[in-house]
Amino acid sequence: MTTYFKKIATITFFSSYASFAFAPNNGFITIGKKPPVQAFSNLIYALGMVETGIDTLAYNPVEEAVGFLQIRPIRLLDYNRRTGSNYTARDVYSYKISEKIFLYYASKIGPYNFELIARNWNGSGRKTFIYWNQVKEYL
Repeated sequence: MTTYFKKIATITFFSSYASFAFAPNNGFITIGKKPPVQAFSNLIYALGMVETGIDTLAYNPVEEAVGFLQIRPIRLLDYNRRTGSNYTARDVYSYKISEKIFLYYASKIGPYNFELIARNWNGSGRKTFIYWNQVKEYL
């Protein structure tokens, strides 16, 4: 029985050694961090394309909507009230801040209903169905 265990130990040792010897990074195994799941990234892209073609400097004087996601003053006011933030219209020209505001509202609905998220982002009523069809073209 002892020769059997010696053979297993020898095979185990050499197979372990081989995996380290031929591994990248001089034999060290590196465990990397995976990037976080971004459940809404495709939807953000699609909305941005429909709204402004991803133009972060876009401004709609009729609605006073700002940035690539066309955030209106009433939504910004609501976001600030709900979160305790103090963003201004000028801040919303930032892609990251616009994305943060969008993610706040999208997360209230959840990552699995893009249609409802997009339609709520656009407003309310029958025109949101048209808007959703435009968004789907970019998803």
